[in-house]
Amino acid sequence: MTGCPLYREPERGYATLMFEVLVYLFETYYSADTYPDQETITQNLTQAGFEDEQIHEALAWLGQLTETSSPAARSEALEGSHALRIYSRSEQAKISPDALGFVAFLETAGVLNAGLRELIIEHAMATALETVDLEDLKVIVLMVLWTREGRVDTLILDELLPDGEPRNLH
Repeated sequence: MTGCPLYREPERGYATLMFEVLVYLFETYYSADTYPDQETITQNLTQAGFEDEQIHEALAWLGQLTETSSPAARSEALEGSHALRIYSRSEQAKISPDALGFVAFLETAGVLNAGLRELIIEHAMATALETVDLEDLKVIVLMVLWTREGRVDTLILDELLPDGEPRNLH
């Protein structure tokens, strides 16, 4: 998809295309106070050239982020926690070391609390990607911060968006 300047061309198949849909949604609706209903969003994405299957998967994934029934979202005990997070072998196998280091950086910088960190890890593990690299994780972080916090600090936004990419936020 060439109309999505924030994310690279698909190299690894179907799951990467879902991330393109997510980034396109962010680009299109980030500045808006509200975004349209799912039917309108689906029509807009179809007109932008995304396929129905990609749209459905991306909207379902995004919908899971906004559900309050998520175990990570319910975990109020984590909010004030200063405990050290040890990643399981399966998490270390799926999420690249650079990506895990980036999560630690964001947490240390005060961008993420423990609850948001767990939500990010949970959704990274739930992707169809064999390995979640740093660029993939940045999209996940962007979506989590956008859906949970509403706005993303400009300095953090610059860190999450690829270097040299135009900022075509509508």
